Amino acid sequence: MAGGDETEADLSGGSQRRRPRHQPKHIGGRRLSPATLMMGHGYDPALSEGALKPPIFLTSTFVFESAAAGKRHFEQVTGKRAGAAEGLVYSRFNGPNQEILEDRLAIWEDAEEALTFSSGMAAIATLLLAYVKPGDVIVHSAPLYAATETLIGKILGRFGVTWLDFPAGATRAQIDAVLEQAKAQGRVSLIYLESPANPTNALVDVEAVVAARDAAFAESPPPIAIDNTFLGPMWAQPLRQGADIVVYSLTKYAGGHSDLVAGSAVGAKAMIDPIRAMRNTIGTITDPHTAWMLLRSLETLELRMTRASENAAKVCAYLRDHPKVEQVGYLGFLAEDSRQADIYRRHCTGAGSTFSLYLKGGEREAFAFLDALKIAKLAVSLGGTETLASAPAAMTHLSVPDDRKAALGITDNLVRISIGVEDAGDLVADMEQALAAV
Repeated sequence: MAGGDETEADLSGGSQRRRPRHQPKHIGGRRLSPATLMMGHGYDPALSEGALKPPIFLTSTFVFESAAAGKRHFEQVTGKRAGAAEGLVYSRFNGPNQEILEDRLAIWEDAEEALTFSSGMAAIATLLLAYVKPGDVIVHSAPLYAATETLIGKILGRFGVTWLDFPAGATRAQIDAVLEQAKAQGRVSLIYLESPANPTNALVDVEAVVAARDAAFAESPPPIAIDNTFLGPMWAQPLRQGADIVVYSLTKYAGGHSDLVAGSAVGAKAMIDPIRAMRNTIGTITDPHTAWMLLRSLETLELRMTRASENAAKVCAYLRDHPKVEQVGYLGFLAEDSRQADIYRRHCTGAGSTFSLYLKGGEREAFAFLDALKIAKLAVSLGGTETLASAPAAMTHLSVPDDRKAALGITDNLVRISIGVEDAGDLVADMEQALAAV
């Protein structure tokens, strides 16, 4: 997209347009890994005075090569011509930093297209606005991130949109039953999943959802979208299990330094195009500076996620047998004969570094633990280089009704922990002294 010194004739027969010279994805018969491609894919230094890294393109608009080119670009951004604009138009639609970032994000899941947004919730909201109409039914897994539940249940509810849900670990039979009920309620326009679920870490059987969807809808099956923030793109790639659209809070592991807010959606072109058209209209695209920072972060994504995952395994091994701990909801500890373990084996390649910790007691014990931490920071969010801990029932999921929180396992004794890249021994020592204060 952005970058490259190749030229080709403008379709109007007039001016010349410069095209990016992309870094190859293969050398000989070897397919290059995403970690390698993050260093240069989608950017050609020749288009930016030889700069090794892409500059930040702080401009609101772009100059057209010709009037005919301008018309063609607007035909695409307004939907009269399918697909993304083949040139730069206006910063509500596209920009060099955003396009390079989107090229690289698509690589991780081998997706045809990727879009970036000003936040994870902006990505989710734009997705919902693109696919859901007044009076439609949304089927979703539970629990969801509280803001997503609010958006579906309260905001879209104002427009007659209703919803039905099934628990994250639901069986095929349970999913079938909910879909049949949903069909009787109205037009099912979207199936929305979150796996692992926030904050319980429960996995959704994406393959079972796909099979149930295909069986229930012979014609015009609703797309399946999934929030893959907790494990993706390193440890889970739901497109491989049949999901149509994968959404992310790039604020988390992709950004990874707790210094930006952004989101994304990836998938097949046919699924992404309606979301792109909606983004073009409402302007939820990420800004150039944030996109540039994300390009920096993607270069170390594999290193950071690997180190954090190794640390989490060591910290959870300590926590699991502590007398003041009721349960550790860590994917590496799933019982071999459990349904969750079966989903994990089929869907995931790693346990990640965010987990749920249930302390013996209630809010008083959870708060005492959180207040005693010295290395881990008491803050919401996850996926940063630093270890973060929070109390979901009192913080991120406070807006969820108490009875629903109880049913979903979001209890007062639950602490959500996101392990960072610090020294693992230091983190264990911090957990030890914090538990001593409980």
